[in-house]
Amino acid sequence: MHAPPATRTACLTPDNSLSTAPFGAFAPNASQAAIIRLVQGSRLKRGAFRPWMSRLVNLLRDGPVDVQYQGASFRFYHQGSATERGALFNPDYNIDELDFLRQHTPGGGTFVDVGANVGTFALVMARQVGPSGKVVAIEPHPLTFGRLSFNHAASKATQVRLVQAAAGDVDGELMIESGGGNLGATHVVTGAASAEAIKVPSLRLARILDEAGVTQVDSLKIDVEGFEDRVLIGFFRDAPPSLWPRAVVIEHLSQNEWQQDCIADMLARGFTVARKTRSNTFLSR
Repeated sequence: MHAPPATRTACLTPDNSLSTAPFGAFAPNASQAAIIRLVQGSRLKRGAFRPWMSRLVNLLRDGPVDVQYQGASFRFYHQGSATERGALFNPDYNIDELDFLRQHTPGGGTFVDVGANVGTFALVMARQVGPSGKVVAIEPHPLTFGRLSFNHAASKATQVRLVQAAAGDVDGELMIESGGGNLGATHVVTGAASAEAIKVPSLRLARILDEAGVTQVDSLKIDVEGFEDRVLIGFFRDAPPSLWPRAVVIEHLSQNEWQQDCIADMLARGFTVARKTRSNTFLSR
């Protein structure tokens, strides 16, 4: 059973308002497609240039664009989301992380995405596990979840279970807010809440997996902007080792906000660090 929706919705700009038009209604026009191809094949696909390229594409037509990314179908609202800009303009966006997860996830396997955003991991990994596999995609923000739901339907990824909740250390509720207008930087409020903060359900990861009927996890990706330790410490403490993932990709950019070092905790439980990038640590066991 999915968690109930958030009790309040975020303020939207026209370019970011959710559209229910069928996938393909926002296919890039000829000029947009030419710009996107140019960017994807050049240094302009790098992060520093993407906001400028997004503005240029938006000048050619306001609103989102419907495209394929890593074999899945997405409606990208690139104007206000660094994640969606990255996947739109860089065909290799997060490719190292995806390749590591694919390496450890067989067909028919299970992938868990904690902080799924609009699905750039979950829906791509759905192709890896195939129709007999399972993906659990956890995303609390109502606007982001709406985009994820649309992309899920457009990709016809029936093996993906969507959970509208924040993964946390207890079942209950949390406050979340977006950072600097970037939905990809949505984080749990641990101090004073801003006026834009919203209340969302919080569920323990073990409960989410139990309700999804998951009994084993091949790989897990977690990116929850400094709340990773609150999700993982309790999970590894309470869940049987048979439920522990064989491979983990964890964002470490906000580890100064961790109350406990969850990477050290995983190492103590038999994981080893396979690789580190600027943003993420890859672990396996």
